[in-house]
Amino acid sequence: MSGKSPEEMEAENKNSQNVRINMFFFSTFIIFCVIIVRLAVIQFVESPSLTEKETNQNTKNIPLPPDRGNIRDATGVKLAYSKPVESLYITLMKDYSKTTEKGMKNRPEIEKIAEQMAAAFKRLGDKDIQPLTKDEVIEAMDLESKQDKGYAPRRIKMGLNQKEIQYFMEHKSDFPGIEIIEESIRQYNPDTVAVQTVGYVKSFKRTEVLKAYDKARTESADGTAEPGDTYTKDELVGFDGVELSFQNELRGENGFKVMSINSANIPEEVVDIVPPVKGNDVWLTINKEVQMKTEQAIIDQLAWLHSHPVSGKTHPEAVTGYAVAMEVDTGNIVAMASIPDYDTNIWKTGAASTADFDKLNGNYQNGAVTPFSSGKSKHKFDSAVLLGSTIKPLSVLVGLNEKLFTTTTTYNDTGVTYFGKEQKPVRNSQGHAYGYFRTPADAIEHSSNVFMVDMVGNSLYKKYGNKGVEEWDKYMKEFGLGVSTGIDLPKEYLGTIDYRPVEGKKNTIGSPQAALVYASFGQGGKYTPLQLAQYTATLANEGERIKPQIVSKITDASGKVVKQSKREVLSTVKFDSSYWKLIRKGMNTSVSEAFAGFPYDFARKTGTSQQDSGRDGLIDNGVFIAYAPRNNPKLAVAVVIPEGGFGAYSAAPVARKIFDAYDQVYGLTGVPNKQLQNAAGPSDQDTAANKQH
Repeated sequence: MSGKSPEEMEAENKNSQNVRINMFFFSTFIIFCVIIVRLAVIQFVESPSLTEKETNQNTKNIPLPPDRGNIRDATGVKLAYSKPVESLYITLMKDYSKTTEKGMKNRPEIEKIAEQMAAAFKRLGDKDIQPLTKDEVIEAMDLESKQDKGYAPRRIKMGLNQKEIQYFMEHKSDFPGIEIIEESIRQYNPDTVAVQTVGYVKSFKRTEVLKAYDKARTESADGTAEPGDTYTKDELVGFDGVELSFQNELRGENGFKVMSINSANIPEEVVDIVPPVKGNDVWLTINKEVQMKTEQAIIDQLAWLHSHPVSGKTHPEAVTGYAVAMEVDTGNIVAMASIPDYDTNIWKTGAASTADFDKLNGNYQNGAVTPFSSGKSKHKFDSAVLLGSTIKPLSVLVGLNEKLFTTTTTYNDTGVTYFGKEQKPVRNSQGHAYGYFRTPADAIEHSSNVFMVDMVGNSLYKKYGNKGVEEWDKYMKEFGLGVSTGIDLPKEYLGTIDYRPVEGKKNTIGSPQAALVYASFGQGGKYTPLQLAQYTATLANEGERIKPQIVSKITDASGKVVKQSKREVLSTVKFDSSYWKLIRKGMNTSVSEAFAGFPYDFARKTGTSQQDSGRDGLIDNGVFIAYAPRNNPKLAVAVVIPEGGFGAYSAAPVARKIFDAYDQVYGLTGVPNKQLQNAAGPSDQDTAANKQH
């Protein structure tokens, strides 16, 4: 018993009940407060993000390609630029697919629209352009969405004329879903300036063979790309040359149109538009004036070789030529020629016609950088030829540095020497016996094969045995022969190294001794004209190998510089200063005809590499390297004329015209010759011309 009265117990029960009721109402109040606060947060704080999320579930981003930037020469001349055109697009507003019941029901409607479009193209289109047929229009519409998602606009025709634009604008209600959209085609300088270096474009859908676009292709297809990075199938993208190497800078950034769509993937309305960002301009180091004179010099020289005898005969089989001019102090490529060339405007819409492509004959790739599909001489020689005697300055450097002889070593050139157990003979060109050499510089100047064999090739083999090939290869690479030059261009070829074994097999020349012997006078490796130019510049820079620069700067749409190239040293080899002095002196091969009246002392080396043509035996290729001035080098030049005969007569005349062109524009002494001529007053020729008027 508690001892409490009934009245007391009843009072306690009432108090307990009141507490429970109060707790209930208090809890209810707290819950309602939490709900109200949460609703307020949703309404005023999270509402924008939730709205965006809801919108994204019912919208799609339609890419808007940007205006591609220009490619300019060193002075600002446009070598590639985008030209605006008007194109007809259609967005499918219904299901027209043959795979659905609704699509089959709507099919007659779209076929009628296609028929009306084809009739308009035939009636209003340019007479010199084949009009699209009804079937071609239907194919472009992609009614089964094999190429594009259902909501994506389809391009029907690019480059409408004014009559077509006016017609479709006036009859827009007759063609549901059509739009006239401004886009661009790619135009190239009509003077065909360094076309293989500039490169060309293709539509994105035609880039399957390029690994460079694998990531963009995958992300654009599965929708994982950011809106600004998404490519459209018809967007023009770089496919070769600078157009490809600097694709990201030239392209800019896509804009996009946010479209709301229904459950059938049919667009309903435009929710938002984000405009594209124009691409940057890429400024080349190539100077149009120097480049044009370089190209013309090769064309003229090929014609001359067809009608004038060299080594007792004409050379009609010489139909290709290549040249590279590289500044010694900056690495800037001021000219890069690959002849024959072609008009790049065949690619302006993103595809070349079959007829136009068949005419190219392989000339669309840059022969200065790659030997593949860059044009061929009569016997199918490409641009990477054996160096011939142009290797001899480096051969002598190797001999000096390996202590095989000294700068004062004398030598008696009898015109022939022998090597190996079989005593195979090696002779000088045309069997010349040059006699007494006071120093190795004479061996370079007279281009002595026998000196290189006796004093370098054989001696290197005696010193190192079979490992002599590895030592030789090390020197070649230090001067850029057999390695990448570092240039910002695609498809660079590293050379064919015949003296070195491949995967355990013997080299293609024969024994290690034979490999060193033949390599010592330029018959052991084939390299590109660009590698030759870098090698020449490395000689001029006394062992400092610098990167060839093809782009000087990049500017944005407002002209602001966003990137500037600078001199870049790739590697340096240290030799005694006396070695360099001897090499400069020895690079003195006679080219008196080609360089008659040249006002500068310059270092040069001719080359005549012999290449096996098969049935017709050994054929001479013309090779020439030079830098000027000799003691204060400004420009290095390399010229290759496959099947052109002796380099002194086939390649050297081209180099002379390149030096003259550079001297006019930039000046081999640092002051443009044009300025000097203007300061001196009119020339006699100018005066005579003025008198005639």
